[in-house]
Amino acid sequence: MNLATLKSTPDQEVRILLLGLDNGGKTTLLKQLASEDISHITPTQGFNIKSVQSQGFKLNVWDIGGQRKIRPYWRNYFENTDVLIYVIDSADRKRFEETGQELAELLDEEKLSGVPVLIFANKQDLLTAAPASEIAEGLNLHTIRDRMWQIQSCSALTGEGIQVSRKPSVWLVTNIKQYSMN
Repeated sequence: MNLATLKSTPDQEVRILLLGLDNGGKTTLLKQLASEDISHITPTQGFNIKSVQSQGFKLNVWDIGGQRKIRPYWRNYFENTDVLIYVIDSADRKRFEETGQELAELLDEEKLSGVPVLIFANKQDLLTAAPASEIAEGLNLHTIRDRMWQIQSCSALTGEGIQVSRKPSVWLVTNIKQYSMN
């Protein structure tokens, strides 16, 4: 399916799974995407679902809590996922190893096989934030060969870098289509 065919399909639904460790900024990012107020956000105890209309797409975003006790339940949401968005707190260097392990486990999941992954290196507004290139290197993202992936610097707080998802980027649109054709 090419982009012309894609554009002629009104309100194509896309299921996006939004994961990452607790306090990474997933819910803030989701609320920014939905143009909602971000002033009162509390830790997600279960999940949030938002549908965002964008350029002929209905993005159904599932934001699942990232606390350690909730992570085993992530697998209940893998089915029919079109895109995985993984959010990393770029300023929390002490947890890079933990977030890397969680991401690696997700990439090994059979139900997520071949699903494109967009990694948001969040909290770039903080002085202590590691650049996306450093995170990509530390997580060995260059070794991912079984799917399309991209890492994107952002600040969910300021909205900077999230516009890639507000208007689905060519990367996102192309990879959704490539994945759904397989």
